[in-house]
Amino acid sequence: MISQEMKDLLGFYDQGLKLYKEAKFEEALDSFKKGLEKKPGDGPSEMYIKRCKEFIQTPPPKDWDGVYVMKTK
Repeated sequence: MISQEMKDLLGFYDQGLKLYKEAKFEEALDSFKKGLEKKPGDGPSEMYIKRCKEFIQTPPPKDWDGVYVMKTK
């Protein structure tokens, strides 16, 4: 059985991912942060928070297809 904490996290993560793919990075960032409030230390949420912050500072091109290109290893 999945805990309520995990259900909440997955809801915020799903919402954040949808917004991220729509290039709505500030809104996505808020969703991923809310997910971390439910389950601190969630790696995928932390990764997308970092990516959202990068795209807020340096937006992707208008024809962005949702793929993240790593700049370093």
